[in-house]
Amino acid sequence: MALTEAQAAQFTDAYTNALITSWSDAEYAARLENDSRAALAEAGLELPAEAQIIMVRNPEPSQASDQQGSLEVQLGLYEQGLQTGRFEFHMPQTPQVDTSELDLGELAELAGGMYCCCCPCCCCG
Repeated sequence: MALTEAQAAQFTDAYTNALITSWSDAEYAARLENDSRAALAEAGLELPAEAQIIMVRNPEPSQASDQQGSLEVQLGLYEQGLQTGRFEFHMPQTPQVDTSELDLGELAELAGGMYCCCCPCCCCG
């Protein structure tokens, strides 16, 4: 049974909500591990009472696919869970964001401007 567009959108919203919340809230991440059903319901994903829920934290790419954390893979796992009653959720680790500061030249390039080091008026370009 293939998911309808509305079902896929609802799942995508709930899964994304759970994933992003787990990245920013350690308490929620712990609830995902210890009480998966309630934590997923909180994110908008209600699962059948008899469903088996498996959380795979920080999946390795070699486990099943090179795109383990991709939404397409997760949608397929959810669809499979609807048929088998065994739901597997892959929760990749929090992405690392480069928080280094930019120098004036880099800022000017990003802004589409020009940086001139010889005078403050930038008239010598």
